[in-house]
Formats: sequence, C-alpha cells, structure tokens
Amino acid sequence: MSKRSPRLQFSDEERTSPELKKVIEKADKKADKLDKAEAKIPKKTVKRKERVVGEDGKVSVKLHFEEVDKKKPTSKLSHSLTDAPLNTVLATAHREVRDSEEDNVGVEGAHKLEQVAEGGVRTLDSAHRSHKLKPYREAAYAEKAADKANLKALNKQAQQNNPQFSSNPYSRWQQKRAIKKEYMAAKAGKTGATTAKATQKTAKTAKKAAENTKKTGSFLARHWKGALIVLALLLMIAFLSSVISSCSVLVQSGVTSFAASSYAADDADMLAVEEQYCALEAELQEYLDTYEDTHDYDEYHYDLDDIEHDPYVLISAISALHGGEWMIGEVGGTIQMLFDKQYILTETVTTETRYRTETRTGTTSYTDPETGETVTEEYEYEVQVPYTYYICNVTLENFNLSHVPVYIMSEEQLSMYATYMATLGNRPDLFPDSQYVGMYIDTEYEDYEIPAEALSDPRFAAMMEEAEKYLGYPYVWGGSSPSTSFDCSGFVSWVINNCGEGWSIGRLGAEGLRNTCSYVSPVNARPGDLIFFEGTYDTSGASHVGIYVGNNMMIHCGDPIQYASINTNYWQQHFLSFGRLPSP
Repeated sequence: MSKRSPRLQFSDEERTSPELKKVIEKADKKADKLDKAEAKIPKKTVKRKERVVGEDGKVSVKLHFEEVDKKKPTSKLSHSLTDAPLNTVLATAHREVRDSEEDNVGVEGAHKLEQVAEGGVRTLDSAHRSHKLKPYREAAYAEKAADKANLKALNKQAQQNNPQFSSNPYSRWQQKRAIKKEYMAAKAGKTGATTAKATQKTAKTAKKAAENTKKTGSFLARHWKGALIVLALLLMIAFLSSVISSCSVLVQSGVTSFAASSYAADDADMLAVEEQYCALEAELQEYLDTYEDTHDYDEYHYDLDDIEHDPYVLISAISALHGGEWMIGEVGGTIQMLFDKQYILTETVTTETRYRTETRTGTTSYTDPETGETVTEEYEYEVQVPYTYYICNVTLENFNLSHVPVYIMSEEQLSMYATYMATLGNRPDLFPDSQYVGMYIDTEYEDYEIPAEALSDPRFAAMMEEAEKYLGYPYVWGGSSPSTSFDCSGFVSWVINNCGEGWSIGRLGAEGLRNTCSYVSPVNARPGDLIFFEGTYDTSGASHVGIYVGNNMMIHCGDPIQYASINTNYWQQHFLSFGRLPSP
C-alpha cells in the first residue's frame, strides 16, 4: 500500500471546542475504519537485522522478526505480462505435443483435456486474484475517506485559530491549498515523528499563507486607486481578448473568469498523470506485440485501433472530475478508470473441426500354395482424422478519450471540461505538440456573410441569430448546451429548440434529426434546411449534421463551430442528403 493517512493529534481544548468537536470526531472515526481495513490486509513475517552499539563501543547485530503487509497482487493485465515467460514455455510445449498428435490419436485427446484444464485453472486464478485484491481495495477506499476527513478537520482548525485571515474567499482558498499540499507531502514522507506533528505543521503552513494574503490585502488597502486602475485594465484586456478571439466558452451566467478556466494542479502533478497514462498504454502495446509468444492458437485475427490520446483531454477530464484542484496521489483510480473506458480489449477463441490425412500401416496374411506356409505382409493406407483448429480473435477498440466525458460527467463537470478544453487550462505551453494548441485561439474563420435575401425569411433569420452566438465554441462529444459546448447534433438541436420559432424536438442525434425531416433534393435545398453526412465516423446512417445557409455553405459544429463550404472533397465524399424541418 501507499503511505497511509496520518492519525491527527488535537489538544483537549480543541476536542471540546463546539466548532471543532464534530469534524475531529469524524476524522477519528475514519482513522478507526482505516485501521480496521488495513488490519485485514494479509501479513507476512520478515526477519530484520538491527545494528546495536554496546556500552563498550562494540557493534553487534541482533535479529528480530517484524510483521509487514503482503505485497498487493498484480492487476489482470500486469499478471498476464508477468506470466508471459511461463506462457511462452507452455506454448512451446503445446506445439511439440501437437506435432506428435499426428502419430497418436490418444495423445491428441489427452492434449485437449490438458488445454481445457489449463483454461479452467486460468479462470479460477483470475477469480482468486480478484478475491485477494478485495482487502487492498477496501483499505484504499478507507484511506481516501480518512484523507477527506483529515483535511476538513485541519481546515476547520485553521479557520478557528486564524479567524482574521479567513475573512475573504481568496484567503480561505489559499489556506486550503496550502494545508492540502503540506498534508500530502507529510503523508508521502511520513515517519512516526512527522505523523505526530502533522497537525501542527499544516496549521503553521496555513497561518503563513494567510499572513501572505493579509500583507497583500494591506498593500491593496494602501494603494487602492492604483489597484482599481490595474483591475480595470485587466478586465479590459480580458474583454477585448474574448471579443477578438470569439472562442471563450461561457458559463450559464455568461462570464468565465481566468481562474475558472485555468488548471489548478501543479505542473509536476499534471506531467506525472500524463506519464502514468502513457505507461498504461505502453503496457497494453507490449501485451499485444508479444501476444503470439504468450498464447498458443493455430490462427490469429487482429482488429486493433491505434493506442493514442491527447494529453489536454486527459488533464481536462481529470481536472473536471476532481473539481479543478488535485494532486497526483489522489487521481490514481481516475487514471485507471479513464484508461479502462477508452480501451476495450476483447479476446475470443473459436474452434473448427478440420481433417488431416494420416498414413497408417496395416498387415495382411495369406497361405503360400506351394509351401503351405502363412505369409504376413505390411502395407500403407491413408485415413482422414478430425482435429480441433483454434482461431483467436483479438480486438482493441480505442473509444477516443474525448468521447468518454459525456458518459461519466455531470452537467457541471462537463461544463468545466469544455471550459478547460477551450482554454487548454491557459497552459498551451504544457503539451506543445497537442493538436489542440492554437485550435480555438488562432483559428481564423471564413468571413461569410449570409445574403440579405436569405435573411428575409424570418424563421431562417431567427435560426442564424441563435446559431452565430456560438461561433468558435469547441467540439465536445455529447455536448448539447452553451454551458457544456456542443457536438454536431447537439448544436443543431439547440438552435432549433431555442431560436424562438416554436420547435420543440428535444435532443436528437444526427440520424434522429434526419428522421424528423422530409427529404429534399440538392437542387431544391434552401437556407434553413439541414444537411446530413455519412461515414464521418463508424456509425450507421447519418453521422454528421449542419444547417444549410445557401450558396453551398453551412454552419456546423466542426471543431470549433464555424461556417464551411460543402464543396470540399471531404464533404462531397460523405454527403448523404438534405432534409427540411416540419412546420412547428
């Protein structure tokens, strides 16, 4: 296990304090549960050597026995890789046996029973391994709960001890961040001494942070006129930047602050997350690269997607799921969860009964008419012998990490994720090779002005008034509102439902929108019709939709939302049909 959560120490006065009593009791209860959970982890006795210096200055070595936790069993994938050398030996052995099966049908039957038995053993081994992991999982859950309770108690203690420093949100935020950072650092390098002083140390850190905030506040109080001028300039710059770029993802109130759109985690933690995720991908790639060395089948079929992800999608997803601020020690479970949802590995084995020709030797006897002796002669003949042919099908689906958030996030979390992706957490320098760097800030949109005669149609004009509000918004898979941003069908559905022309179709996918419309031939298409495409990704029917604005132009949620010509080779190749919305 990792370094466990420390049991905090509080004075008798603090334990009886009405403000602290409840949170301290809760921290104690969570610590007790953690003790019980860790007690269930299997133990082993190890021999330790201890150097002892006697009164005469002589050094002697004493032996003693110490009880320690057994090492956590490996995961399924790690276990497969660990067993790869053994599997290689078994595979070689099976091949040798199969070579001899041609000469002995009985050997083949025994070999089949052996393979079935090995499969059963693997199944039992997997179930046993899951059972062995249970106490470690329970201890991890208990540790997370203890950390949460401890941090709450420490924050409450800091507020009570330093009420003058907790009078504003910024000060409180600084204190909480400092306490959390110090707590995790103490936990990572915990000894008996540091455990006993964890409360004091975090309290000192909180006080220091608060004092820094107080100094800042004092400075601002003395120089309030200058501060107001600086603040006004910053607000003006922020406003101009949002106008020029046209790419800010707005929260429901219509204002997104710089702080709210910035990654709150430290650079070291974000880089460590990316490193851990890449390590999981490398492990998966190694497993696939050596698959035939560690398995024994007659034939292999592979259908493998590329193993890849974008680091900004990963960091934005983790930041949204953890409320913005997090540390590497807190997100291990989230990293594994995202990996398991992105990559789906399927291994299936099918069998066929096939026949091979075997040459057999027989004997025949006859009586020699001249001598009267019985003569035995050998002869050869061929027979068709059935055998089982094993075919292994290995499929790896890369679900695309950017498609995962909509399935696991709340509306609020998805909104945070969209904001982070639009701004890249205000850290475009963190992963400069990402495809998203400069996508929403530096992209120049085609300057297209819809003809006045088209806008003479009040219904189409209302649609465009609503649609153009979101030019520059990033593409977010599953997004369906300004707070979460949009995907293609979410954008079109939103425009239809919110343009004020009486439509109420709900949130439909591209194919659902096509089924709502009546067919229109390309020559009869007019502004306000929907345009559908197929094959833009692996799905049946319509896979992409936009709003036709005339003159072979459409407005759609690409990445980002923008106008686009439908005359390009790409859109022409994927064109499916036009559709006209029913009258509301």
